[in-house]
Amino acid sequence: MEQVLASRSVGITELKRSPSAVLEQTGSEPVAILNHNRPTAYLLPPQVYEAMLERLNADLHMAIQEGIDSGPAISADDVFAELNARYAEPNGSSQSTTKTSSKYPT
Repeated sequence: MEQVLASRSVGITELKRSPSAVLEQTGSEPVAILNHNRPTAYLLPPQVYEAMLERLNADLHMAIQEGIDSGPAISADDVFAELNARYAEPNGSSQSTTKTSSKYPT
């Protein structure tokens, strides 16, 4: 059974039958909407939803700022050039192109 992430729940049939009654009973708490005893949606009061969006936005801005503060950016071309130089096969290799390099087990 899936975890219900709310202290209150209501069946989808009850929600369809009397949505305003469900909204009145919820107050400021989130409510899990269940279909066959499995959560299919969560009903959130507007202030809870707005607070969630503000928190996500603040966390996103903080993550972006941490990336900016971590140092100068490195271009993707420079990263790929370094990786190619580090992991490229030697030019004078005596092995055929179909044979696996000896540094990797087969």
